[in-house]
Amino acid sequence: MANDKIFIGVAWPYANGSLHLGHIAGCYLPADIFARFNRMIGKRVLMVSGSDEHGTPITVTAEKENATPQEIVDRYHKEHRENMQQLGISFDLFTRTTTENHGKIVKDVFLTLYKKGYIYSRKIEAFYCENCKRFLPDRYLEGTCPYCGNPNARGDQCDECGRLIDVKDLKNVRCRICGGTPVLKKTTHLFFALSKFEDRLKKWISGKTFWRASVLSFTRNWLESGLIDRAITRDINWGVEVPIKGFEDKRIYVWFDAVIGYLSASIEWSNKIGKPGEWEEWWRDKYARHYYFLAKDNIPFHTIIWPSILMGYDEKLNLPYDIPANEYLRLEGKQFSKSRGLAIWVPDMLKKFDADAIRYYLSINMPENKDTSWAWEDFIAKNNDELVGIYGNFIHRVLTFTYKNFGKIPERPEKLDDLDKELLKKIKKTYNRVYDDLSKCSFKKALKEIMGLAKFGNIYFDKKKPWELIKSDKKTCSATMYMCLVMVKSLAVLMTPFLPFSSNRVWSMLGYEKQVFEYSFNEAIDEKLNVGFEIPKPVPLFKKIEKEDVLKVDENVFSKLDLRAAKIMDVKDHPHADKLYLLRVDVGSLGRRILVAGMKPYYKPDEIKGKNIIVVANLKPARIRGIESNGMLLAAEDENGVVSLLDPGDVKPGSDVYIDGVDKKPVKVIEFDEFKKIEMRVDEKQRVVYNGKFLLCEGNLVTTDKSVKPGAKVL
Repeated sequence: MANDKIFIGVAWPYANGSLHLGHIAGCYLPADIFARFNRMIGKRVLMVSGSDEHGTPITVTAEKENATPQEIVDRYHKEHRENMQQLGISFDLFTRTTTENHGKIVKDVFLTLYKKGYIYSRKIEAFYCENCKRFLPDRYLEGTCPYCGNPNARGDQCDECGRLIDVKDLKNVRCRICGGTPVLKKTTHLFFALSKFEDRLKKWISGKTFWRASVLSFTRNWLESGLIDRAITRDINWGVEVPIKGFEDKRIYVWFDAVIGYLSASIEWSNKIGKPGEWEEWWRDKYARHYYFLAKDNIPFHTIIWPSILMGYDEKLNLPYDIPANEYLRLEGKQFSKSRGLAIWVPDMLKKFDADAIRYYLSINMPENKDTSWAWEDFIAKNNDELVGIYGNFIHRVLTFTYKNFGKIPERPEKLDDLDKELLKKIKKTYNRVYDDLSKCSFKKALKEIMGLAKFGNIYFDKKKPWELIKSDKKTCSATMYMCLVMVKSLAVLMTPFLPFSSNRVWSMLGYEKQVFEYSFNEAIDEKLNVGFEIPKPVPLFKKIEKEDVLKVDENVFSKLDLRAAKIMDVKDHPHADKLYLLRVDVGSLGRRILVAGMKPYYKPDEIKGKNIIVVANLKPARIRGIESNGMLLAAEDENGVVSLLDPGDVKPGSDVYIDGVDKKPVKVIEFDEFKKIEMRVDEKQRVVYNGKFLLCEGNLVTTDKSVKPGAKVL
């Protein structure tokens, strides 16, 4: 039986903050390109994902914002879903892990594995925070990675090197909530017997020689090191309940919960379309192929853990066929990080730039086999020189010339000259290469082939010189424009997986009533056009991007801030935290207020009392270790861990802190996650810079009060 069904599972984003471009480049865009292509070549595609709404990342954010986990996930699931739609990510279902259906499936998988002996209880030592009076799940812990030395590794995994970590191997461990040093205490948890699947996994992996080298190497290294059973429960009260007695105060750990979402989402989709058993077409048909798209830090969860769960739960369910994990998209050489606020946020980008412009740059710069970096100057250049200057220019000049001189699609030429034949040959050759590349998930290579075809289109147009032919030989000119339009049609089809919005506009201008993705990919090599169709007046597909556009990407967020100078009137130790101060500050007309600040490791009380600082005066109040903090002071921290307060100069308390050219329209209350989207850095002269502009107070340049390394981030 032919392989006509493709299942695409895409890693689930945590619903604890906005999506950033690293998320899109890492998995959502490549998955969408692959899904659109397979639909157009006649495959039955089921693509699912959703918001990962359980686990400690959610509860950490909720505690920071003094909100409930449900409030956090509701907010960000809505935003994620809207952003996916705006970017054209064509999920068959984008759901969430808080659904009743998901909880039911997770518990069924859990109980089945438990009854088969693949889940068992064990006493272990876990970190306990004496200040917070609680056991700390992995995400509540930070420290130095034992493998690469990253000082900000999480308690379960290092984002920098991608290695999973036994939390007891983490160095310089600290509590993320209070900054204190936790201690080890005995507790009981349930474990998944991963070690029992080692031999089966090795046999399964042996046939995956077509996987990307990095994925295969990562997985083999894991297996060669020997698999260790992993805890499947955590000491939190947010998540899927453990369905056995004695563990009512614990929840199923998110790594187990989330991957089961691929199965639960398929079942939910099946129920939503009124065909409860339809999901089995993709999960039980041995000819159906499963592809999983994710970034490299998620590799072991999909090549080791998820296959093991499936093997233990139901051997008749399909295992992954391919896992084309991407490397990292970085920003200025540093990894995008939602938790550290180091990112270019998708909602901000969509407010300023067309979705296809974003999709193009992320596709041509996709980190398929090595890390790549987002660079604003390169984004401008690729958009203006390639998307606008080559691809958009060819399509617009062809449609505009045809519209002005013929008004409709002309007749097909009776005879073809050598250059016409070369054009058709070039189209067919490009089609074959793109088809092959997309089938193998080589997206960047495929896009370069298409752009090469667009370049040839411009060469053909220039060699034919229709602007001269129209004056001397209208019939030959008509034939030339027909061939040009054949090229336009081909480009529109080939570009559809990458640029669905602009491709569909071109398709409409060629006289097709249905959307381009409803047609076969073979239309790219079909020379037949809608002869006689009256072409509507063409408009450019894309816009040039100016440097000023880039600088204003998130100024709409910055304008919401109410930054003020403040004077520290008094400094006291926090009664419940070793590393926190209680600062009583004067904010002028805004009155006096208490700030909870983690400055104790960096400043003595007499060093900061009487000092002028800068505060975010409209930040949502947060209760930190039992005391409400009404605002947040700003400080810079460099990669060496040096922390410095921002200095507004000798100014009056309450003075505005601003940037020239950015209108200040502060909202009453700004959420902490929204504030994190704003990236301020310190330059070589210790000045605070935001999008190339200096932070000012009463005309003074805001600087640091002690030297930090250039590039230090303002927190």
